[in-house]
Amino acid sequence: MQHRIHRHDHHRRSYRSDSFPLHSIDDDDDNDNDGSMARGRSHVDQPYRDDANADADDDEQARLLDADAGASTKHPTRQDQRQRNRRRRFFSLFSKPRTATSAQGRTIPLGHPSASHPRNLIRNQKYTPLTFLPLVLYEQFKFFFNLYFLLVALSQFIPALKIGFLATYIAPLSFVLAVTMGKEGWDDWERWKRDGEANASGYEVLRARQGGDPDAAGRREDLEAGARRAPHTRSYRATLPSSKIRVGDFVVLHKNQRVPADLVLLKTWAGDQQPLREGTRGADAREEEERDERFVLDDDDDDDGEGEDNPKHAASKAAEARVEDPQAGGTCFIRTDQLDGETDWKLRVAIDVTQRMSESDIASLALQPGRATIYAGPPIKDIHTFVGTFTLNPPTREPNSATPVATLIDDPSSRDDPSSRDIPLDAQPSVAPLTAENLLWANTVLAAGSAIGLVVYTGPETRAVLNTQSPTTKVGLLDLEINRLSKILCAVTFALSVGLVALNGFRGQWWVYIFRFLILFSSIIPISLRVNLDMGKTVYARQIQGDEEIPGTIVRTSTLPEELGRIEYLLSDKTGTLTQNEMELRKLHLGTMSYGWDTMDEVATQLRHALGASNANGNGETPAKSPGVSASATQQFFPLGSAGATGGAGGRRDMSSRVRDVVLALALCHNVTPVSNADGSTTYQASSPDEVAIVRWTESVGLSLVERTRTSMKLRSHSDGALISFDILEVFPFTSESKRMGIVVRDRSGGSSGGVDFYQKGADVVMSRIVASNDWLDEECGNMAREGLRTLVVGRKRLSEAAWRSFEDKYRQTRVQASLGLRAGKNAGGVQRVIAEHLEQDLELLGVTGVEDKLQEDVKSTLELLRNAGIKVWMLTGDKIETATCIAISSKLVSRGQYIHQVAKLGQQQAAPAAATSTSTRFSTDLPPQQHMDSDAAVRDLLAFLRSNLSCCLVIDGDSLSLCMTPPYRDDFISLATQLSAVVACRCSPTQKADVARQIRHFTRKRVACIGDGGNDVSMILAADVGLGIVGKEGMQASLAADFSLVQFSHVTKLLVWHGRNSYKRSAKLAQFVIHRGLIISIIQAVFSAIFYFAPIALYQGWLMVGYATVYTMAPVFSLVLDRDVSEDLALLYPELYRDLTKGRSLTAKTFASWLAISVYQGGAIMLLSLYLFEAEFLNIVAISFTALVLNELVMVALEITTWHVYMVMSEVATLAVYVGSMSVLPEYFGEWSEA
Repeated sequence: MQHRIHRHDHHRRSYRSDSFPLHSIDDDDDNDNDGSMARGRSHVDQPYRDDANADADDDEQARLLDADAGASTKHPTRQDQRQRNRRRRFFSLFSKPRTATSAQGRTIPLGHPSASHPRNLIRNQKYTPLTFLPLVLYEQFKFFFNLYFLLVALSQFIPALKIGFLATYIAPLSFVLAVTMGKEGWDDWERWKRDGEANASGYEVLRARQGGDPDAAGRREDLEAGARRAPHTRSYRATLPSSKIRVGDFVVLHKNQRVPADLVLLKTWAGDQQPLREGTRGADAREEEERDERFVLDDDDDDDGEGEDNPKHAASKAAEARVEDPQAGGTCFIRTDQLDGETDWKLRVAIDVTQRMSESDIASLALQPGRATIYAGPPIKDIHTFVGTFTLNPPTREPNSATPVATLIDDPSSRDDPSSRDIPLDAQPSVAPLTAENLLWANTVLAAGSAIGLVVYTGPETRAVLNTQSPTTKVGLLDLEINRLSKILCAVTFALSVGLVALNGFRGQWWVYIFRFLILFSSIIPISLRVNLDMGKTVYARQIQGDEEIPGTIVRTSTLPEELGRIEYLLSDKTGTLTQNEMELRKLHLGTMSYGWDTMDEVATQLRHALGASNANGNGETPAKSPGVSASATQQFFPLGSAGATGGAGGRRDMSSRVRDVVLALALCHNVTPVSNADGSTTYQASSPDEVAIVRWTESVGLSLVERTRTSMKLRSHSDGALISFDILEVFPFTSESKRMGIVVRDRSGGSSGGVDFYQKGADVVMSRIVASNDWLDEECGNMAREGLRTLVVGRKRLSEAAWRSFEDKYRQTRVQASLGLRAGKNAGGVQRVIAEHLEQDLELLGVTGVEDKLQEDVKSTLELLRNAGIKVWMLTGDKIETATCIAISSKLVSRGQYIHQVAKLGQQQAAPAAATSTSTRFSTDLPPQQHMDSDAAVRDLLAFLRSNLSCCLVIDGDSLSLCMTPPYRDDFISLATQLSAVVACRCSPTQKADVARQIRHFTRKRVACIGDGGNDVSMILAADVGLGIVGKEGMQASLAADFSLVQFSHVTKLLVWHGRNSYKRSAKLAQFVIHRGLIISIIQAVFSAIFYFAPIALYQGWLMVGYATVYTMAPVFSLVLDRDVSEDLALLYPELYRDLTKGRSLTAKTFASWLAISVYQGGAIMLLSLYLFEAEFLNIVAISFTALVLNELVMVALEITTWHVYMVMSEVATLAVYVGSMSVLPEYFGEWSEA
């Protein structure tokens, strides 16, 4: 059997020889069928296993697999495990999974899954099977409107209170409840299916194979035949569903796979490469490879194949020591559009130590408890921050069986002496700091290649879950207003009932009479009101979806169309909502020369001239036009160490060399990585779209990026195809605090100055203090900002080898100290200080770029129209403050001449408020870092400034916003901010966006709409009164969570100004008319009872009451949903008309009182005139008064119509005809009067 199993493995390996061993693990956590499913899979993997021994083998397999993972406890029996799972599933029917998160950090041993943390479950359901009915009924009957109908319907089961047909009370309420419950149940069922698919998604986890008993090893060999493992491997991969992943697991990810939990990135490799592993060579060769790979940092040859004896090697020895294994780059890209709303790929970096290990080495870390640990801070919401360390302790067994630490660490002290690389250093624990760049957040997607990560947070503790909220049931403001009116009408009904009984002297069973009068007058609050309003909402939804001018609009919540007419605050995302997220470099300024988008061909010409001049100064020869030009030839072609071409006796550089320098700086100073597609094209990926735009621009003018790894970069000149190679020595990524990005590179050609250059680009507010003094930077940056361009200042500083070594040693020491300081809860700002002291001093100013972020179609006109309609627009974005400011200007969110007040890092680095009397757009600038202010004083100064400058636009970052939203200042800040015409909040997390929406709703009691297009906008959309989702590049998540789905931002105009207006005006008129219809018949009943001895007897019984609310009046009254008070063109031409809607004047106490007075007058007049004029026909008084009532309603509908529709005419005529015809069909109600 064993021989046949091995043949089966060999056959399976034959069609997937490039894959790593896989293994499947299942348990009974999810459903009762898991056991049978596991047995079914085991038959596939082991076709020769006897069915009778299936359960025993499954238990043995689970025990052995746990032993391989280092489990030290006895594995529970299958019966115990099933009982425990059944108990868990039973209690899960009543409650959702635990959502509380730990407030403390955690130390995680690598490869040791822990069950002490929350399960990795995704659950977005609102209900459980046992809570569905109670919660749905509670949501319906918590409103007095529905509760009143329920009590009236239940009263009809009491014989003494029964009046009329039971169906007239039960059927409408049952219909409404059935529709509501069906919709809620279907929505939750869909959420359950989506959650189930996500939780069942299979992921590969890495396990270490533990040696031991030969018999046990033999059994494992049989049991794990389906794993398709290669011989002699020390690790294997097992497939687990997402819900089974635990903190401490090694997870293997592949291209386009969703990240199931928050992971620390340990190792990456390209998609067409395999990770280092054993089993592919003989034992001796493998042992030698491990020794070379794991104990010695080999000096990899560079692109030219030159060895240590080459002089160039000594100059670049430090950089080459950083080169990783050629099979792995140590970096990967992830797509975070569903987390932070940005469509650009984000670069993530693996831990340097684990990156150099083979996959088996990583898995074997689990075999020695405490060998490697990761400290992770407590779960927080901030997706831009992570505090943690990676610790690798000395091995506890033979040197040849584990990977020594010292040889894997990039220790600067070992670089000076090449011989030291062959001698292991003292075995000391090593600590490496971890940042957000080392993390893969849950719900992101691995964009390319494969990766191994360690799980640090699961389930409710992941950043994605912490930044979302559970779906809630939204109720429209009109429904709340009608609910309040219902309470008033109920009080009127009770007062009227008690009054009639009191006038009769409380005779007999007066308490029964009161209840009978209450039921007789229940038509004052007609249940048909709920039916009519719900049907009206359906009509509005169909009209919105059928509007050809806003195609693709979908109404997902049909209960809120009236809310579209009451919006006063619109909170909008930026990327993908206001902008297309497509960047283009539009302007380049070099101080004495400025190039616009129409003169970029001149830049290309100047660059070609500079390259030719540089080559002529070298040796007078032109390099061959071949992609294979060596790096040594680039010294003649592109000397970094020289000052470039000269012009004049004074050695002043000409314009061509200045163009060359700035283009080179832009081509090097970025985090862009070129990705080759299957069709041979190249795609640029980066964490910022403006970086991609700049690299594309350098390509268009003649210098393209062709290759980039963690440690190297290659450029190609279009003039002759020559390759220029650089070593990347250090990268300083952009942060919201630093507002700049830097890179240190070494030209592999050497150059006259050693070839080490520091390039930096960033916002003008910080770069102006870093670059050398000049007299044009501030003015030109202001000019570009007024044009709505994103400005970046570019600078350069050349470093000697000694200066670079001094900085690098200090920088590495400070990083470790900073990480330990953060772990201890201390503020570690030493890293930035080291960079500022050694590098950021008197940089040579090369130029300023202006990048345009293309706006969505008609965004400017849409924002202007919304502003005229009285809607205040807030822009909430996760982007940096400079970018958001530029978009606010270019989109006309900020009106021309409006003052912009920027607030960043409030209480730490307070922006200096300038006088708000300027007539042009100006920016407040940051004070130097040493000028700190107390947080309380800073916030109070900001509030004082806003009180005196309510006409300004406030631009505030997320940290400052959080400080202002704390209880001591929250009310004052919201009070002032809601009075501003525009507010821009930057660097906002998804939770912050939702908090802003909730605070505005709570403080102002006004209607708030939120619009976005990414998964990071879902929380904001759910927190708003009306959620608007745009279907865009960031997927469908926002659209699916929204109440209304749009195709583009400009469709908001018609949705609010036209459809919102109609929905609100029509529903307000319809509600009041239905109430009038119930009031008037109740007044007639009251007059009748008062005249006839206060008897609680129904005047209109049976089919008359049924027909009155349906066939006799329903069609004409419901036709009011087609009425419109103004034309569409007029509503869009004068958006100021929308301001009146937000005041809610269509349904107020005043309008209600007027309809109440009309009802009392008309009801009394109909009854009294019927008795007076038709005294001789007293026996037919029912038919006479009822006919007058129906005709009165038809006339009132005609008088209320503003714009006639053909359906309105048809409903009036048809209703009258039906009534006349029913007089002959129902003679028992109309009697002789109908025959006459």
